[in-house]
Amino acid sequence: MQIRIRRSDCCGNGLCLDIAPAVFVLDSRNKCTVRDPEAEPAAKVREAAEACPCQAIEVLNDDGEQTFP
Repeated sequence: MQIRIRRSDCCGNGLCLDIAPAVFVLDSRNKCTVRDPEAEPAAKVREAAEACPCQAIEVLNDDGEQTFP
C-alpha cells in the first residue's frame, strides 16, 4: 500500500492522526505527512483517508493504482 498526501489540500485538521496515529503525523507547518504507511492495517488507513475533511489523502494499492478517493 502507498499513501500520498496532497499537501496543498491538507487543512491540518488531524482526524487522520486520531484514527491512525502510527501512520500520520503533522509537520511544523501543520500539514499531514506519512510516518509509516505499514504501521496500521489497510482498513484503518482507508478510514483515516475517508475521514479527512479536505480529502487530501490518496491511497494506492501495491500496483500503484489509486483505491481512494
